[in-house]
Amino acid sequence: MLGVQEWLVRRAQRNQHSPEMRRGAAGKTRLLVRECEPRDEPEVRRIFIEGMMEMIEDTAIRGLPHHPDSLLLYGALTVACLWLSSSWWMLVLVPMAVLIARFWFSHQAVHRFTKHYLRTDMADIQGSYINTQGSCLWVAEVEGAVVGHVSAVQISDHTVELQRMSVDLGHRHRGVAVALGRRFVKFAQSSGFSKAIVGTTDYRPASHKLYLSLGFRWVSVTNGYRHVREPDGPSLLDRVFYHVSYHHYEMELLPENNADGKELF
Repeated sequence: MLGVQEWLVRRAQRNQHSPEMRRGAAGKTRLLVRECEPRDEPEVRRIFIEGMMEMIEDTAIRGLPHHPDSLLLYGALTVACLWLSSSWWMLVLVPMAVLIARFWFSHQAVHRFTKHYLRTDMADIQGSYINTQGSCLWVAEVEGAVVGHVSAVQISDHTVELQRMSVDLGHRHRGVAVALGRRFVKFAQSSGFSKAIVGTTDYRPASHKLYLSLGFRWVSVTNGYRHVREPDGPSLLDRVFYHVSYHHYEMELLPENNADGKELF
């Protein structure tokens, strides 16, 4: 890992040669990736919050087919209610009640996580990322508007983690996430890290395809959201109705000047 003095030099060099740009056919700048500035923070928080809120539906609905143990439990509950009541309405009412419960507990959990982050790193973006060695946060800008962000967080002397990847809903599928991801990889290489990691609970295939396209490889999957832990652990109802899989990815990094001569942008 770089020493403080060398890190400061690299930081100055990045500020001189950043931001990263993509240009349209007419040469007009269309996408700009640069370090976050204080004026960007309200929009960064807005995009972050909206991205977190998407986790509610993702966990409650899309995640259900990925947890056969939950499906088995809900099926057994439906059969038990049907047997006890002898009413065929249970075949409709119990699944509806289960979905409502999953939405409720997902809503509660996601709001707890969001509030936690808004009180910690997202409350002081400059201090948490921009002015912290081995870390950074970039924004994607289109026609003067911030449309996405991603951060790098030093985990150890040799490892950096990709966090806070989010793109505004109206600017998805336009290469914004790819540009942000490539900026992270470039930073990780130029900063002397040997490994990059990222984790996601997203059940949508697009997120996983993005990380694979950037050069990450899938390593493992664990239960539960890794970054926020309840002091007393999840309650019984949380375990029944809020169940997430945390997918772990990692990438072995080459020094930037030895990375097969590939230009990331």
